[in-house]
Amino acid sequence: MIMRDGYAALALFVLASGIGSHSASAADMAPFVPHRAVYDLTLGDSTAGSGVTGVTGRMVYELNGSPCAGYTQNMRFVTVMTNQDGAETVSDLRNSSWEEADAKKLTFASTQYQNDKLADSSQGDALRSKGATPVVGVDLVKPAKKRVSLPTDIYFPMQHASTLVQAAKTGVKMFTANLYDGSEKGEKYYLTNTIIGGKYGTGAAASLGTFKGSDKLAAIASWPMTISYFDAGKDHEDQTPSYELSFRYFENGVTSDLKIDYGEFSIKGELKELTFLDPGKCPAKDPH
Repeated sequence: MIMRDGYAALALFVLASGIGSHSASAADMAPFVPHRAVYDLTLGDSTAGSGVTGVTGRMVYELNGSPCAGYTQNMRFVTVMTNQDGAETVSDLRNSSWEEADAKKLTFASTQYQNDKLADSSQGDALRSKGATPVVGVDLVKPAKKRVSLPTDIYFPMQHASTLVQAAKTGVKMFTANLYDGSEKGEKYYLTNTIIGGKYGTGAAASLGTFKGSDKLAAIASWPMTISYFDAGKDHEDQTPSYELSFRYFENGVTSDLKIDYGEFSIKGELKELTFLDPGKCPAKDPH
């Protein structure tokens, strides 16, 4: 199965005057920290009808950039999935994107291989224009050249992530947004509903585990979040989500305790190694 949707959305993420606004300025963008995170993937829950009896794998996610220069995300997500007959399917997803700081532009590229054969690819640019009639358009290069129009209230991934951090910091418990990240051959967006839980403790109360680099997160604020993804254009109150993502989200952009739930089975991602990278630079402010 194509695993792009769930974990690309992880790379996938302003109030009063912020939430509800779909054109974030560089000043609005959360100061996410460049980092590389390595996760071990395993099977979570599985029903008898899912046909999935085992999952092993690894995800490596890397974030670079700054709130003024924009952010680049790179991810590789490899799984070996075993069915009830013992047959294995190897899935190798490689995803990269760059998002402008003010959320005007998103450039994305993704390829997925199954058992070493190309199964899916997408590449394109999404651009938000201003004016009397705002437009969000996507120029696709792969899988074929095509122009796609999106709703004007669409969120791009880093813009959405920044909004969720701002929401959590101000006590908002639920946030709904249309989200586009280039999934589904670049032609689809999702209606998302995010539930934000109470803030985790810090310091000795952080309960971070023992992964490499965990000590660097002890003082960072974090919250549990669950994002439900629904097919756009339908009333989500009357439908089951296509999938759900749950995770612990840190104010600096790091995620841990990952879970992607497809209904009949789920995949867990345990953070095993965290490395902070050189910070992106912004121009010095003029004191005058």
